[in-house]
Amino acid sequence: MPVPSQVSKRRGKRLVSRRALPYLLSLPALLVCIGILVPFVTAIYYSLQRYRLSQPWAREMNWGDNYVRFMSDSKFWNTLVVSLEYAFLTVGFELILGLGIALLLQKRTKLNNAVSIMLLMPLMTAPALAALMWKLMTNPGFGILNYFLTLIGIDDFRWGASPSSALFTVVLVDIWVYTPFIMILLLAGLRSLPTQPFEAAALDGVPRMQQFFRITLPMLTPYILTAALFRLLESIQQFDIIYAMTQGGPGDTLTVFQVEAYLNYFQSTNVGRSSALLLILWAITFFISNIFIKNWLRLRERARGEG
Repeated sequence: MPVPSQVSKRRGKRLVSRRALPYLLSLPALLVCIGILVPFVTAIYYSLQRYRLSQPWAREMNWGDNYVRFMSDSKFWNTLVVSLEYAFLTVGFELILGLGIALLLQKRTKLNNAVSIMLLMPLMTAPALAALMWKLMTNPGFGILNYFLTLIGIDDFRWGASPSSALFTVVLVDIWVYTPFIMILLLAGLRSLPTQPFEAAALDGVPRMQQFFRITLPMLTPYILTAALFRLLESIQQFDIIYAMTQGGPGDTLTVFQVEAYLNYFQSTNVGRSSALLLILWAITFFISNIFIKNWLRLRERARGEG
């Protein structure tokens, strides 16, 4: 028979282990937070400095002068405009195409399921690899897409090599890669919608177009906002497709934030300016995500009858 002191010791150990369990379970999350915060704080510190890797002896604090210089820097404003233009063009077209494809595949059939799986193939391709593949297909000398264009009378289309068509080219590649992501999210949303409102509308003789705008679209809006948020945050931070296709050119046609920060760091060795650019990009993404999340919460409350 165990001694009372031994029983109390066992109970004490169990109590300590139960108290320590929440801390042990939260340890991985704490390590992830540390892994995120250390580079973030380091970037803030560097962005407040005049710091070039090629001139380490001239490193000094300038206390936000990098940000002040952006206000009168035409390159920065070009970067901002190009980044937003690229993001909204890609997300807009991908939402339209993704919703259209999802509506076509809404009915659960073996053919629709097989087609939806096949359409996910571009999403399984690494964006940089997809960009290189499209770079070969759009090559003015031997690209297969230029061959097809010559058949309809369009000769010497420059694709990413011309400032007038470079944005169109990279947006086209982005649409090819990421439209399946939008499609699969909206398809899941469409197939999860309740059938009762549609059955009632059909009995009342409501046209299909009115059903879409009055029933389907309002009920699908939270899914559309979710898909748009994910893609907008990804698009505004785009690097691999643009850099693999054009390296940000021709000229500064496609110098989005990530490309501009990369060129400032690795070509100009300007660590301070590069860090400041990335922090401004973080502020933009934070602002956009807050807007989307607030609207998503408002729609959820309205759907529950709380708004």
